[in-house]
Amino acid sequence: MSIQWIEMRISEEKDRREREALVQERLPRALDELYGDLQQCVEAYRAAFGTESAEIGMRGAGIQVTVRNRRTGQWQQSAQVLIESVHALPGFRIENGGEPIEIVVGTLPGDKLLFKHQERYLTIEQVTRLILDPAFFPNLGG
Repeated sequence: MSIQWIEMRISEEKDRREREALVQERLPRALDELYGDLQQCVEAYRAAFGTESAEIGMRGAGIQVTVRNRRTGQWQQSAQVLIESVHALPGFRIENGGEPIEIVVGTLPGDKLLFKHQERYLTIEQVTRLILDPAFFPNLGG
């Protein structure tokens, strides 16, 4: 005798585990892709406000962005953003001096990524803005 519900649930769990393994495998490349997108934003900011105004770099399993303003003739740090890869989410945790932001990463067919924050799906443009806007433009508000 076959109990149908258990067979369905086993199949669902196998599918869930496969998707989870795929996301875990994809997470390091997702961080690299995010770095490339953030680097474009940092370069645009630097072009507008000076080469010393911002820098970006990889830091372990994460990304660090430092923002500086020119005060009294010298560049002084005004903000720092840390983006870490978190396998437990799976996704990214963003520390920018306020409440940490968590972005869940998923995969779509064709090796594409999806991003989710607080039950909202985000485009990569929205993700980069969520990460950098408070550090780059604190006086403009959200």
